[in-house]
Amino acid sequence: MNTVILIGRLTADPELRFLPGNGTAVANFSVAVDKDLSKDKKQEFEQQGKPTADFPRIVVWGRQAENCANYLAKGRMVGVQGRLQTRTYDNAQGQRVYVTEVVAERVQFLEWGDNKNNNTNNTGTDDFGISSGFQPVDDDDIPF
Repeated sequence: MNTVILIGRLTADPELRFLPGNGTAVANFSVAVDKDLSKDKKQEFEQQGKPTADFPRIVVWGRQAENCANYLAKGRMVGVQGRLQTRTYDNAQGQRVYVTEVVAERVQFLEWGDNKNNNTNNTGTDDFGISSGFQPVDDDDIPF
C-alpha cells in the first residue's frame, strides 16, 4: 500500500510547466508539514537549530496542476492525498541524483483569500472571485 496524506503550508508559489509534445500541465511545490512535537521538544529543537517541520516536494498533474498554480500561493494551507514516488536522474556533473516526492491525486485548498479578513470579503467571494457559498442577507429580506 502506497498512500500519503499531508496537511501543510506552501513554502513558495507553485511552479507550472507544460510537457513538450502533448502539453500536459504539471505543477511542483513544497509544503511545510509540522513534526508531531511537544511544546517543550519544539523549543528544544528550535534552540539547537534542528528543523521542526518536514518539506516534502509535491507533483500535481493535469487540470488540478493548473488550478494549484492559479489559486495557491506561498503560505496557503493545503491537504494533499497521493502516493510516494522515487526516481533517479543523472545531473550535469554525471552524478546520480535520487528524488523522493509525493505525486498528488488530490489537493484540497484549506484556505482561501486573505487570512486577515477571515478568508472572504462581504460579497461572498474570496480574493480570487470564487464564491464561498455565502451571500450576505439583509435582515429585512428574512421572511420570519
